[in-house]
Amino acid sequence: MSRLIRAISENGGVLFCAVDSTDIVREAERIHKTSAVTSAALGRLLTAASMMGVMLKSEKDSLTLRIKGGGPSGTVLAVSDGAGNVRGYVEQPVVELPPRADGKLDVGGAVGRDGTLSVVKDLGMKEPYVGQVPLVSGEIAEDITAYYAVSEQTPTVCALGVLVDRDLSILTAGGYLLQLLPGASDAEITHLEQNVAALPSVTELLRSGASLEQIMEQALAGFAPNVLDEQQVRYQCDCSQARVERALLSLGRDELAEMAAEGKPVEVSCHFCDKKYYVDAGTLLDKTKG
Repeated sequence: MSRLIRAISENGGVLFCAVDSTDIVREAERIHKTSAVTSAALGRLLTAASMMGVMLKSEKDSLTLRIKGGGPSGTVLAVSDGAGNVRGYVEQPVVELPPRADGKLDVGGAVGRDGTLSVVKDLGMKEPYVGQVPLVSGEIAEDITAYYAVSEQTPTVCALGVLVDRDLSILTAGGYLLQLLPGASDAEITHLEQNVAALPSVTELLRSGASLEQIMEQALAGFAPNVLDEQQVRYQCDCSQARVERALLSLGRDELAEMAAEGKPVEVSCHFCDKKYYVDAGTLLDKTKG
């Protein structure tokens, strides 16, 4: 299980959210058998989705992050419920690229930089809210920051990190979001910028044993932060036999009839957890009659 906390500064002007998503990203790597750079890309997006998901009003709400950057990894997608539980996939799970000049994984190169980040919030209304911004770097944290600035006019700092070992196992993963609420003074903004600039990377902090509360204290030094709540979050898929059958029914009678004519069960694999379902198309076809 991964752990997430939310906090607020004493004066109520700065919101903070942080998650140690190591277990989530390990599960994603186990399911999707990702290479190092795609583990980092998918892991960062899952981490961001978890933090953004808990900001929704209800646990029944959901949030989807989709990056289409034109890179070799193809589409990267992450979905969170309102409790911060996430699932996701990367279209091409195995991508091999040389590291960047600084020795870090080239996530921007894998994702691509010529495309968009889409944010879909399903809040139980007739229509979901959809926001879309051009990618800034494909490194994901900067793209999340740009989304908040452009689509929600909320000054935000987003930091995300996934540290992958030589054997492709996930050593550590996590992230934090800082948001300034309306009314913050120039002095407060400057102070916060200085705090963030002095912070090591998320993976360095977690690898050194820093707790989420200690990261919060460093990020909000001078702001007397208070933890609002904490929760356990996980990689969690909500697929089921019934959902698969509903999806096949939506294809229509003609396509179902073609499947039934083949005389064997239809195999459907879940994008998010790779679980396989088998459906008798003939039985489904009977359900469409009358």
